[in-house]
Amino acid sequence: MGKFSMSRFFGMDDNYEDEADTPQDTQQQIANQSLAHNLHQRHDNNKVVSLNASRAAASKSSKISLFEPRLYADVQDIARQLLNQQAVIVNFGRIDDANARRIVDFLTGTVFAIDGDIERIGDAIFLCTPKNFEINGDLSATLGEKLK
Repeated sequence: MGKFSMSRFFGMDDNYEDEADTPQDTQQQIANQSLAHNLHQRHDNNKVVSLNASRAAASKSSKISLFEPRLYADVQDIARQLLNQQAVIVNFGRIDDANARRIVDFLTGTVFAIDGDIERIGDAIFLCTPKNFEINGDLSATLGEKLK
């Protein structure tokens, strides 16, 4: 005798199973579900990674740009490089001191906004780095010794 179902009564239950199923049928259904689950899991564990994407990410994060600003307006190009997660070395040898200070102030705000860093690495040379760069060593002590 079958189960009574309101949805079957109204003809909406196409997947109705009779209680008269044999234990072998039930075991076969469980085995099929387990096989389907294992195949689905195996499919999910196969991950494909594009080598081109990882190479592009590696090359982007390792680029360092060099700038010798001559006008204050050049600071926008420098900041754009930092916002693109690229380190920048800025040589202020070709700009007057007042504009060099303005650029350093602007870049200090830029690196603060991206959680980066700015360091003086020469007499008129600064290194600006985004968050994903680490600066090791202490050039300030070496510069101080040379200037004396």
